[in-house]
Amino acid sequence: MRTRLLQTGHLSAATNMAIDETVLRRVASGEAPPTFRLYGWKPPAVSIGYFQSLVEEVDLEVCEDRGVDVVRRITGGGAVFHDAEVTYSAIVPQNWEAIPESIPESYQFICEGIVEGLKDLGIRAHFQGLNDIAVGGKKISGNAQTRRKGVVLQHGTILIDVDPEKMFTLLRVPSEKTRKKLIKSAKERVTSLNEMLSKSMDFEDVVSALAEGFEKSLRLEFDRTQLTEEEMSEADELAEKKYATRDWNFMR
Repeated sequence: MRTRLLQTGHLSAATNMAIDETVLRRVASGEAPPTFRLYGWKPPAVSIGYFQSLVEEVDLEVCEDRGVDVVRRITGGGAVFHDAEVTYSAIVPQNWEAIPESIPESYQFICEGIVEGLKDLGIRAHFQGLNDIAVGGKKISGNAQTRRKGVVLQHGTILIDVDPEKMFTLLRVPSEKTRKKLIKSAKERVTSLNEMLSKSMDFEDVVSALAEGFEKSLRLEFDRTQLTEEEMSEADELAEKKYATRDWNFMR
């Protein structure tokens, strides 16, 4: 089955989430082929998991002061700060011949594409736990998945750089003492491409490596294309009427 790759650059939080859901709908209806997307966030954003409370997880006043977007995902998991990173989404039918049926195996199957892409950049990474990718014992990629309408949507981050101080300023924590502990823990447990390679990595170079990694590991040949006009129109409407609204983001 034909598989397409979308490279959509840096977009707002609401638009990014709207594109993922739009493509999910189109794949479910058979109007779009299995789709992989590589993208960034502009402005930076905090996304929260579907089951989380925005008020409890995020310091909204600080985010507004610093021009940071906030958005609720349709996938589960915790709050994530998106800034210097490449984010991917894999949106494929559950009966896609390439993907394992079980959730744990499907996580690893898709993540092996990231592992392969990191290898091309000179980083020896491995899949860890249920949904992380690690390098030298430190997390460099977190991933989340949902299954709707017979379609698997998995998305995740590959950190180009990481700033724990900024991240835990934007997230709500019970005390300054706790904040300091969380920052210290993140520095010990999380790494980035820049740290591992001791140089500043370019967004487009990382995108290219990940695209090749997915092709090689998953034995795909991507049709590199763009969203159709209909998809972009639907995503714009979904961003405005859902992902940018208080009803959605403050639903819990």
